[in-house]
Amino acid sequence: MRTAPRHGEFGATARICRHRKGFDMTNEFPEGERSPIELPDPPHEGRAVIPPPPGRAFGAPREDGSPEAPTDKAPEGDSARNGNREPSRNGNTGNRRRRRGGRGRTRNRSDDRQGDGRSDSRSDSRSDSRSDGRSDGRSRGRSGSRRTSDSDAGRDDSEAGLIARRRGKERDGRPLGRYLMCVHVRNDLTQVALLEGRSLIEHYVSRPADDVAQIHGSIYLGKVQNVLPGMEAAFVDIGTPKNAVLYRGDVQFDKEDVVEQGPEPRIEHVLKRGQLILCQVTKNPIGEKGARLTQEVSLPGRFVVLIPDSKTYGISKRLPEGERRRLRNVLDRIKPEQHGLIVRTAAENATEHELETDMKQLVERWAQIKSKAEKASSPTLLYREPSLAVRVIREEFSSDYRGIVIDDRALFEEVRDYIVAFNPEFVDRVEFWDEEQQGLPLFEQHRVVEQLRKALDRKVWLPSGGSLVIEHTEALTVVDVNTGKNVGKTNLEETVLGNNLEAAEEVARQLRLRDIGGIIVIDFIDMEIKENRRKVVDALRRVLARDKTRTQVFDISELGLVQMTRKRIGEGLITSFADTCADCLGRGVVIDTELLEDEAAVEAGADLPKIAR
Repeated sequence: MRTAPRHGEFGATARICRHRKGFDMTNEFPEGERSPIELPDPPHEGRAVIPPPPGRAFGAPREDGSPEAPTDKAPEGDSARNGNREPSRNGNTGNRRRRRGGRGRTRNRSDDRQGDGRSDSRSDSRSDSRSDGRSDGRSRGRSGSRRTSDSDAGRDDSEAGLIARRRGKERDGRPLGRYLMCVHVRNDLTQVALLEGRSLIEHYVSRPADDVAQIHGSIYLGKVQNVLPGMEAAFVDIGTPKNAVLYRGDVQFDKEDVVEQGPEPRIEHVLKRGQLILCQVTKNPIGEKGARLTQEVSLPGRFVVLIPDSKTYGISKRLPEGERRRLRNVLDRIKPEQHGLIVRTAAENATEHELETDMKQLVERWAQIKSKAEKASSPTLLYREPSLAVRVIREEFSSDYRGIVIDDRALFEEVRDYIVAFNPEFVDRVEFWDEEQQGLPLFEQHRVVEQLRKALDRKVWLPSGGSLVIEHTEALTVVDVNTGKNVGKTNLEETVLGNNLEAAEEVARQLRLRDIGGIIVIDFIDMEIKENRRKVVDALRRVLARDKTRTQVFDISELGLVQMTRKRIGEGLITSFADTCADCLGRGVVIDTELLEDEAAVEAGADLPKIAR
């Protein structure tokens, strides 16, 4: 069953990062500030010659066009640079070119650099080296400061300025955003739907019975039941029906407490049967498998994630480089010495006070967890994640959302209080949906039910007439791409390419909506041209980049198969609305045993389900 987004997605998975475009310190002027280069006019035409700046004297041209010898006050390098020029091919000897907007600085270039490239290389190299030696540091400093000021122009890093930027865009007093969150509550069943425009992209379900199965992020005091050296794992009793598993790589220990010393102590030397350990669930129980644990505990907040008793220090890579620098300076001032911190993407434009308040709440929560653990003597739940709606808002809500609509009054008040505590500038985006007043249920108004019905079908139609068939197996999920009714217009290769591009975009959407994880194999229609194969894979990766769940896509094979993986947390959307068939027990077929006439054949089918024999 699907759970809320993972706090572990804070930058490890990372989908498409937005970096501010850097600048090249070797260029004296930005490309957009360059002015057309002009040759200076002779004095007899009536235009005054611009005098040279102090310390950068150069010889003014005579009426015959030849350069005048520099004055004694001119530096030797300038004299050598301006006095030894050869005439260019077009006969012009006025070799000085003025660059406008350069704060009074001039540079001398030969026409040959703009022409066929033939010039006196010795003179050019000597001139460039001397010029660079004097003005390199000065030009870099000026250009760098100018670019910094341009990029930060109008940027107000005060508390009021940060909050104003965090509000996002508005039109006619209404917030703008590409996403909308709808929360529907009925008979203790909570559903959260995330819409991009009018398209459903994610769906979460929470029931009271999920307290046992949906435990991702919960912290327990567990008791080691078995240690398996051959599997490099230990089974831990945390009070759930099935024991959870803890692998060697997720074990935290102090080397001084290990008797058998070595570069990498084995798990049997670190954990003993009956030992009590503090651990956190990183993956819900799925099928016959128990939950997966880790001893590296993390407490997610709205803006930061606290890593207790760790030196971890990081900032989400999804943030722009300028914002990362600002947050890094803030973290240097507020980071606790004994704990690690990771700044989340939601911390963009967050003030220092908000970050520090969030961090202090997490530190207090960790102190309460440790206090409970010290008093407990058996497997105990120490901390549970908040309700589904609050978890989704904590992980997802930002200025990209134009609103949150809730049709339950009690949950509306709870969410509103949470928003007031952490993001008061977004409180006007939380709305209550009165079904009696509106005349339609919330999910009907936004066509959520209609899209959910399609998402539960095994066949998905594409806009051009093609289709996808999605099948689940024990080991992996298979997606078959078909042309269906798509017959194209030009040729077979173009028809197949267009169909596969549509399929790539729809597959990425369906994986996210249905919460399909594990190994996934996509059978695209065969394409002859290698470049077309690359286009299809690039399209798939581009759409998957918007998915916060970690994915890995391999290149398309000669058979037209794309192999990929997607991090699996829950059992997917289908388990929220379906139960195992009582007749076939999930096999999909019922065996007809009437054809088995003799007893020997009946005995041979003894491994079949009772109802099938």
